[in-house]
Amino acid sequence: MPSRIYHHLETLWDYHQLGHAPQPSDCIFVLGSNDVRVAEYAAALYRQGFAQYIMVSGGFGRFTQDQFEKTEAETFAEVLIDEGVPESALILETQATNTGENVTFSHKLMREKGLDFKKMLLVQKPFMERRAYATFVKQWPSECDSILVTSPPISLVEYPTEDIPFDMVAEATVSDFERVRDYPAQGFQIEQTIPAHVTAAYNEIKKQGLW
Repeated sequence: MPSRIYHHLETLWDYHQLGHAPQPSDCIFVLGSNDVRVAEYAAALYRQGFAQYIMVSGGFGRFTQDQFEKTEAETFAEVLIDEGVPESALILETQATNTGENVTFSHKLMREKGLDFKKMLLVQKPFMERRAYATFVKQWPSECDSILVTSPPISLVEYPTEDIPFDMVAEATVSDFERVRDYPAQGFQIEQTIPAHVTAAYNEIKKQGLW
């Protein structure tokens, strides 16, 4: 891959991350995925005292239906418990298959348990921070005093693994930019500013026909 294309991909990667500093919250809200490092990071936040509850949402998605034996939420819960999070602190939503359902199904479960979280700390993959935030703000039915999003501090060059190869990461980084751009018009997310240099980087990547 030409270095300039990799540089453009890094531009998108950086755009997806909002740079929020975690703050004490009512709940750490973990969106399930194929990357258990997200659960490990959420456990670290819990151990640091950022919240007393961790709500994990996720059924089976297209990346996990053949990879995980249990739902994303249940798989992440096992990691969280192994990392020292007590089972009593966990709230599991096991039906959601997309980000919108992560949000709305988890809100319903929160209400069923008689809880009302006002300060939320969302935890997601690095290239999905912005979309998770935009979806939550649009679709969470209750008002919140604070909504922050964070992700494992892993660079693009360090992110790929044997189970999550570089091409998968690159494709997801590009497609999530398209969702950030297009989903507000469909009512799924709030509108967000896209700087011109980010759009230019996306356009250069698409010219190559790689992802």
